[in-house]
Amino acid sequence: MGAEELPPTIREARAGDVEALVALENAAFDADRLSRRSFSRFIASPSADLLVADGEGGIAGYVLVLYRRTTSVARAYSIAVAAGARGSGLGDQLMQAAEEAARKHGELFMRLEVRCDNAAAIALYERRGYKRFGRYLDYYEDHADALRLEKSLIGHAPATARDVPYYAQTTDFTCGPAAIMMALAATGEAEAFSRRLELRLWREATSIYLISAPGGCEPLGVALALARRGRRVAVHASQPPPFFIEGQRNEKAREIMAEVQADYRSQAAAAGIPVVDMALSLDDLVAALDRGAVAIVLISTWRMYRDRIPHWIVVYDHDRDYIFAHDPFVDPDEHEAPLGKAGLAIPMQEFDKIAAYGRSRLRAAVVVEAVPAS
Repeated sequence: MGAEELPPTIREARAGDVEALVALENAAFDADRLSRRSFSRFIASPSADLLVADGEGGIAGYVLVLYRRTTSVARAYSIAVAAGARGSGLGDQLMQAAEEAARKHGELFMRLEVRCDNAAAIALYERRGYKRFGRYLDYYEDHADALRLEKSLIGHAPATARDVPYYAQTTDFTCGPAAIMMALAATGEAEAFSRRLELRLWREATSIYLISAPGGCEPLGVALALARRGRRVAVHASQPPPFFIEGQRNEKAREIMAEVQADYRSQAAAAGIPVVDMALSLDDLVAALDRGAVAIVLISTWRMYRDRIPHWIVVYDHDRDYIFAHDPFVDPDEHEAPLGKAGLAIPMQEFDKIAAYGRSRLRAAVVVEAVPAS
C-alpha cells in the first residue's frame, strides 16, 4: 500500500464484486477454492456475510462468515488477502469486521479451521484470542490437517466438559443410526464407528423399505437397537405410533409402516422398555442430562434446513442458556464440515421450537443411559 493511499473500506460484497473475488481466490489459493457460483450465492444468502476490503486498487481481501439459525456458532469459512496488501494488518481488520458481523447476527462465538502448516494465519487468530480445541485429519484437498479454533464473542463462551465422540451420517437417511452410534459411545463401551455399523443399525431401526427411497428410523426402532447393545432406554413421544405416516401418500407403504411399528411396540414391551405417550419436557431433558444420560431427539428440519423430513440429533449436555448437541447431518453443498456440526450450542428457546416435527408437532426422544453396575 502506498503512503498516500487510503486504507481499504470494509463493506458487504455486491454482485459486481464477483469477478474480482474469483481473481483474488485464484491468486490466493492453489486448491479448495470457492467458485464464481458460490460467491454469487453467498452474496445473496441471508445465512452468510461476505465482506470485502475495497481499496483504491480494487478488492484487496475478503472474509466469509456462515451462520445456522438454530445455533449460537458463527463459522469464519474463508479469508483471503491480496499479495500486495499482506503485512498491512488487513487480515486482522477483516477478522474484526467478521466478528462484529457475527455479534450483530446474535452469535456468541466464532469457529474456524486453518491448515496446521499456516503459521502466519494461526498467529493472527491466536493474537485475536482464538483457542485451539480440536484437529481434523486429512481435511484439505491435498490431505493436509486442519486445526479447529474458537473465540468467544461475548467474553465467555458456553462450554461443556463432556466429551462425546462425533460421527457424521454417510447417507441422507441414516441420521438415526449415526445418533445411535454417538449415544452408545457416550454411555459406555461401544463398537468402533464405521459405515458398516451405521448401515447395520439402519436395517435394525428403519420403519419401512421402499424402492423409491430408503426408510428412516422411528423412536421404538432406535430404542430397540440401543437396548440390544446393553443400554437402558426410555421412549417419549407426544402421540402414539405409527409415526411419520402423515407424509406418506402410498396406502400400501402406510400399511407396512404401521405394521412394522406395531411389531416394534410389541418388542419394546417384551424387552421392558418404557414407552411414555407424553413429550419429554425441557426440564425432564435437563434432569436426564444431569444424571449422565444422553437423548436422541427428533427435530424439525424445516427450521434448520428448510426441508420437510424427520431428523435425529444427539443431545448430551446443557448449561443455563444452551443445549449442547451433535448434528450428524453434514451438507457439502453448503460447504459444511463434520467439525462444524459437532458441539452445537442451541439456545434453550430455539431448541424448544425445533424439537417438534410435522403438522402434528410430534415430539419424540429416546433417553439413553448406561446400565448401572450390579
